[in-house]
Amino acid sequence: MTRPTPALTATVPGYPRIGPDRELKRALEAYWSGASDRDDLEATARAERERTWRRLAALGLDAVPSNTFSLYDQVLDTVALTGAVPPRFAPLGLDGLDTYFAMARGADGVAPLELTKWFDTNYHYLVPEIGPATRLHLDPAKPVREYREALALGVDTRPVLLGPASFLLLSKPADGAPGGFAPLDRLDDLVAVYALLLATLADEGVAWVQLDEPAYVADRTDAELDALRRVYARLGELPDRPAILVGSYFGDLGDALPVLASSPVEAIGLDLVAGELPAEDVDGLDGKIVVAGVVDGRNVWRTDLDAALATLRAVESRAGAVAVGTSCSLLHVPYDLDAETALDPQLRSWLAFADQKVAEVVTLAAALRGEDRSAEFAAARAALADRAAAPRVVDGGVRTRLAGLTADDARRGPYARRADAQRDRLGLPPLPTTTIGSFPQTGDIRRARAAYRAGRLDRDEYAGRMRAEIERVVRLQERIGLDVLVHGEPERNDMVQYFAENLAGFVTTEHGWVQSYGSRCVRPPILYGDVSRPAPITVEWATYAQSLTERPVKGMLTGPVTILAWSFVRDDQPLGDTARQVALALRDEVGDLEAAGVGIVQVDEPALRELLPLRAATRPDYLGWSVTAFRLATSGVADATQVHTHLCYSEFGDVVAAIDGLDADVTSIEAARSRMEIVPDVAASGFGRGIGPGVYDIHSPRVPGADEVEALLRRALADIPGERLWVNPDCGLKTRSYEQVEPALTALVEAAWRVR
Repeated sequence: MTRPTPALTATVPGYPRIGPDRELKRALEAYWSGASDRDDLEATARAERERTWRRLAALGLDAVPSNTFSLYDQVLDTVALTGAVPPRFAPLGLDGLDTYFAMARGADGVAPLELTKWFDTNYHYLVPEIGPATRLHLDPAKPVREYREALALGVDTRPVLLGPASFLLLSKPADGAPGGFAPLDRLDDLVAVYALLLATLADEGVAWVQLDEPAYVADRTDAELDALRRVYARLGELPDRPAILVGSYFGDLGDALPVLASSPVEAIGLDLVAGELPAEDVDGLDGKIVVAGVVDGRNVWRTDLDAALATLRAVESRAGAVAVGTSCSLLHVPYDLDAETALDPQLRSWLAFADQKVAEVVTLAAALRGEDRSAEFAAARAALADRAAAPRVVDGGVRTRLAGLTADDARRGPYARRADAQRDRLGLPPLPTTTIGSFPQTGDIRRARAAYRAGRLDRDEYAGRMRAEIERVVRLQERIGLDVLVHGEPERNDMVQYFAENLAGFVTTEHGWVQSYGSRCVRPPILYGDVSRPAPITVEWATYAQSLTERPVKGMLTGPVTILAWSFVRDDQPLGDTARQVALALRDEVGDLEAAGVGIVQVDEPALRELLPLRAATRPDYLGWSVTAFRLATSGVADATQVHTHLCYSEFGDVVAAIDGLDADVTSIEAARSRMEIVPDVAASGFGRGIGPGVYDIHSPRVPGADEVEALLRRALADIPGERLWVNPDCGLKTRSYEQVEPALTALVEAAWRVR
């Protein structure tokens, strides 16, 4: 490196990008629908980038990131950056932007890239496909363009990119790759692309570049650690390059930290919220800048500034220099607490969203330099003390009930006995067809909910509109020929938020949107206190749907682990204790559904794999309490009541035993986009209950034909006996349109009849 580098004392790895009012979401969906053109889309995108850079600079960061914006996903951006576009997209004849979206969403019968969870978060990334013949080449247009845009505003930024080792470790072998091939086999070719990228950025005048290697907070083999060593030995030795910050987040780097500390990079980012500083000195760390992530980038509670400053002092004593940062990108939290004017003032005083977290980073950096920030520290102390003493946080009745639980409260009778009772009660055909729960949420439904919340619709009129929609959905399912029906969930804004609004211990926001993938956004509720269920939540809608048809209708609930995973959860007690509280509230709901005559209850746990700790040593405790929580929620029913669960968009191999431990009678799982890859794992595990591997990828607008669904079913039947196989989509249908859903479900039913 030949140029001096600017200061690096206060920074963040990334920032929300969907827009404070979801401006990018609307622009994307308008472009995809043909209601706008790419000039409109780019104008919105550029305005959001500019807003972000100006805001971060105004808040006081001395090192502002760039290239953290994305039109869909940062891993997909890296596919475009490195030219790793699968060859099946070439015949579409699309330009770069539309090829990018085709990889995300599919097009003209071409399947998109697989979608899966980003480590243990509720963000989803698109899985690159790398083979021996994948042509890797540099397309630096995006990071260069965004660096220039920021510079024109007077903000000299640090481009942030996914590092080459993590990119390959997060990839899958391309179709047709020979046995034994792993994407990491292409490391040298990919590092050559990154070397060209660094040279290009140096020519632009870039002083710092950040290469994120989050894959190394998970367990890694010696060969994978050696790959990391080779990457940064090669890049670090380039004669003319920007200074390199290697970022990490979501845990400890473990054995990867000495590898990076001994490499010729200038800075290392550490997550000191999910991870901690090693007890022993690390050789070479005293020659690096450590960007210490002491402000939680994934949760919304105010930082204990005193404790964070103590951690920074400890880092300072062992590193060459220390900079202050967040534990990970602020992509995972909402933009600005100031927008939440309707929140209870006391509760609001306990919180910090993205902008407030940036302010905390700046405050800590100033305090570390010896500046007087006593007022900010005093305010933080007062908020923490107020939260700890608040009576609203603790419910004695909930705690007494938890203390009285026994092992029998989380057990049902033997599965064989249950299966016989359910067969007699339900009388279902082989390969029974069903859906996961939700049906499309039309504009009329959303407008009715908004009017009801605003007081423009009274309860009776609102309920009448919801019942009309439920009847429409029931009749549609009957016409298509589905065997087990759902009520469609028109009354639900979100599968977690809806329950949070009806459980004690939660609060919801008005503007707290967080990106899940692409244009999909959620508003995670805030779980601040002990949880209970004041009154039934779903019984009215499920029983109404069942009254309309002779076919069984499933009662639909969200499971305790998923409610925790997709909420901002209290951090003042063990997560397992909170899970058991939520489970008891759901147990009450399951019991009321059964008492009302509902014969099938589905308790969805799509986040079971998501929360699995990244290090194997810490997994048994998690799997113990998560499985217990589900069983606690579902074990109070009779043998003849069939319990379903649903899991989606994760790698399941590590949790097959836990899925079996849930003891659900039927489990549906994502499998369509990955083309049934999970099914052999399920079969090899000896899983012996009902299983529904998804045959319709609902995260793409593509409508599968009956032949395609039939092929997937026959592939599943190679490993799963027909008497245990269910036929269903991958996930709920909420985000799709009726124009897509009706033909897709018709194809699903037709394929099931053929295979029967």
